Amino acid sequence: MANSFIISIDFGTAYSGYAYSLTPRQAETDPIVKPWGKEHGFETPKTPTCILFNEDEEFFKFGYDAKMAYTKMSNQEAKKYYLFENFKMSLYGKKLNRNLTIEATNGKSMSAMKVITETLRYLKEHALNTVNDNTARAKFIASDFTWVLTLPAIWDASSKQFMAEAATEAGIVTERTVDKLVIALEPEAASLWCKKLPSDGFVTETSVKEKLEQAPGTRYIVADCGGGTIDITVHKVLDGGALKELYKASGNGLGGQLVDQKFKNFLKEIFSHKLWDEYERTYPAELQKMMYGFAVVKCADEDVEISCPFNLGELAQKRQNIEMFFKTVQGASWDEGVIKISKEKMRSFYDESLSGITKNLKEILKEDFRISYILLVGGFASSEILRRHITKRFGKQCRVLCPFRAQEAIIKGAVMYGKHPELVASRKSAFTYGIRGSERFDESKHKAEKMFSNKEGKWCQDIFKQMVKIGEDVGWDETREHMFSPIAADQTSCVFRFFRTERENPMYVDEWGLEQVGSCTVAMPDTTRGLNRNIKLEITFGSTEIKATATDIDSNSTAFVKIDFMTS
Repeated sequence: MANSFIISIDFGTAYSGYAYSLTPRQAETDPIVKPWGKEHGFETPKTPTCILFNEDEEFFKFGYDAKMAYTKMSNQEAKKYYLFENFKMSLYGKKLNRNLTIEATNGKSMSAMKVITETLRYLKEHALNTVNDNTARAKFIASDFTWVLTLPAIWDASSKQFMAEAATEAGIVTERTVDKLVIALEPEAASLWCKKLPSDGFVTETSVKEKLEQAPGTRYIVADCGGGTIDITVHKVLDGGALKELYKASGNGLGGQLVDQKFKNFLKEIFSHKLWDEYERTYPAELQKMMYGFAVVKCADEDVEISCPFNLGELAQKRQNIEMFFKTVQGASWDEGVIKISKEKMRSFYDESLSGITKNLKEILKEDFRISYILLVGGFASSEILRRHITKRFGKQCRVLCPFRAQEAIIKGAVMYGKHPELVASRKSAFTYGIRGSERFDESKHKAEKMFSNKEGKWCQDIFKQMVKIGEDVGWDETREHMFSPIAADQTSCVFRFFRTERENPMYVDEWGLEQVGSCTVAMPDTTRGLNRNIKLEITFGSTEIKATATDIDSNSTAFVKIDFMTS
């Protein structure tokens, strides 16, 4: 973690990119963000999260290169290839396993682990090439860096673990250098960046008197509005500028890509399901081109015009005069090859996303945290419709701010997190965690069927022994220590089984809502002191993963486990 060479990778639903820093930890210089797309006439801080494989399932192209190559293919050729986009959302809201497959735009499937691994491999190699092209020293290699991978805070732990395993497969780290991979939560990274911005660093109609990090006690909401998820956290600025999480990460899967889907659904409504399905299936490359055009115009709060793709027009014209498709449609009209969509209809594409973020923000604000600001970050935050909606709904309660270049907040903040993970001083535990244990049987409080006996007496098994409670504050590098004793004088090993739940105080590990997430066995070979022996269990909860070490005090035998949240 002390490495001053940092590369952060923001693997987003719609766009991905990276930033890097080669300066000492104490230096205040801004991270360098690689611009993308110059060869295609663009200059953006991120490139489309779009990966193309050939018919043999071999990596072909990524980002703008993949999109452009695919849109130039004949439709017959496009059917042979595998184009994946928005595939990050295939990891959202699921209990993952390593055999998960995801669908390409043409309906063909590939291993999710392979698609994501190749994405991370490309970004890693591109980043290293960029660094080496811009430095005079000997060539950097992956192990010279601490790598920070950004993920949504609302993702399940199994999704975060899936990404960490893909990063290892991609060669970002190895089994020996795995400590050089840091998982940063997207709204936390954005918060770190925004708190250091000067007052003129925000797109806002109201002034900000000072940097947030210079105002201890300030409480604010960070809403990371991405392509796939709306990811929300609440922070309080502590003395010295570190952050304390006040509210467990919340959000939803109603990001900017939902607006694109609503637009597609609207076209399907205009041209009929049958015609649209045929168009999607037969001309995937042309559809890609149209959706890119929509992504450019959807951010403005105004009437828009979109050129009707040639083959969509041809298919429609075969059925009837194109103007007839628009006769009964409200909010859209046809004008010589152009589909005109009214401002009101464009706003309607946002309704579900805006409703979702409004609900999440209302739930937080009713908790009376004395919030001063709502910070809107992420690519979706560049939408005027979104910003105006949030300002209208909540602008009287707190100031709504959006940093200039909102798309870069996460990627730059992630570099800061790689240098100073202690800046996120504490988080709220997302679950209650504990282990399976035994205690002396008490018929007044224990179930009879849980009783068992040995030479030492009667015991109750399957007791849930709590380590941390849901919603409890956990320090960023906090290790909690617990002491246990054997239940038999001649016991030569101890098995620790770890469980998690969203409940606060379960009694037994086999009750509803509990899930086993790992285990380890520690040897206890020296039985000389019988029951008067101790096993020390140390658990690190504060980072974005959970690790435990069990030590038999008498023999110094140890066992280590990193909690496994994925099914095999």
